[in-house]
Amino acid sequence: MKKLFKSTRDSKLTGVCGGIGEWLNIDATIVRLVFALGAVFGFGSFILIYILMAIFVPKNPYNEFGASHNYPY
Repeated sequence: MKKLFKSTRDSKLTGVCGGIGEWLNIDATIVRLVFALGAVFGFGSFILIYILMAIFVPKNPYNEFGASHNYPY
């Protein structure tokens, strides 16, 4: 099962939308547009969801090659 992480490669603000895009295997621009439209028409609920996800979703511990960032050298 694939886990949701904040993206370290496709990050504009905090990496939340990039991580959702990687998790759903879709372009992160689509996710960003959905969040932007939701922020405008959702009376701030998407802004609250984005802030909560930025706080609680962990950063991706792996880079694009699959190695850990906690590399000893």
